[in-house]
Amino acid sequence: MSTDEAGAPIIVSALFAPADFAYFDGLRRAHFPPERNVIPAHLTLLHHLPPGVAREVKQRLVAETQRTPPPRARLGGLLNLGRGVAFRIESTELEAIRARLAEAFAPLLTPQDRVGWRPHVTVQNKVAPAEARALLDTLAADFAPRPVAIAGLASWWYRGGPWAPLSRHMFTP
Repeated sequence: MSTDEAGAPIIVSALFAPADFAYFDGLRRAHFPPERNVIPAHLTLLHHLPPGVAREVKQRLVAETQRTPPPRARLGGLLNLGRGVAFRIESTELEAIRARLAEAFAPLLTPQDRVGWRPHVTVQNKVAPAEARALLDTLAADFAPRPVAIAGLASWWYRGGPWAPLSRHMFTP
């Protein structure tokens, strides 16, 4: 593929530290319909940037992570998606990073990325509302807010299915 991955748009996400990733992804594999679960658990910052800005995306992610400690974040609650369940992520530091990226790419943002950002990790989607409600009730029974470790930022090519890696940029512990 060419450097623009044949016109594929770019997604920007935060990367979880291994233990938190394993927790979220384990829940996702257990509760997401398998035929629809084509990507691992993730926290999307920007859903769609044009392929021509790949170099600038990488440069900006380097600038956000290089010699920078990980942003503090916490698992703040559960979200009822109607036909699924997600965990709400709270992080003023990650919100600031996302705001800087959105400002840098403002003229290129799609309507989905222009509206307010609601940071979350979806662990179930596209199921019957009763099934989603049952998982929400199960998770709520043991839920307690806790820290979540954000390890880095990444960019991905989106080609309609699994995401293809473009770049990874880790924070400095």
